[in-house]
Amino acid sequence: MEGELDWMICPKMNTERMGEYLAQVRAAHPDEFIVMVVDGASSHVAKDLLVPENIRLLRLPSYSPELNPQEHVWDELREKEFPNRVFSDLASVTRQLEQGLPKLAADCERLRSLTAWPWIISLNLKAT
Repeated sequence: MEGELDWMICPKMNTERMGEYLAQVRAAHPDEFIVMVVDGASSHVAKDLLVPENIRLLRLPSYSPELNPQEHVWDELREKEFPNRVFSDLASVTRQLEQGLPKLAADCERLRSLTAWPWIISLNLKAT
């Protein structure tokens, strides 16, 4: 609700990496209760995924990317950081993400406009 972005770039996504990301989020927000919207990716729903006590995962219905605010974050990154560009290798894409994600993370108002949807805000208000 405050327009904060937590992110991590990794070469592959699996349950172990998702657990590391959740631990990173927990460490960045130790005194907050976080409802994290996730899709049905196997790394998000694995039984052996360690979810910190201050985080709850809210799984979206299958095949519903229009409900996922993260899709709008990716759209924004593609539009602002990757317009009409061709990269010769994955390392170049990663470098561009490493430049673009901090810029987006620093723009709280833009993040709120992309992700503070009424149904998400109502979840936050009900949780407090």
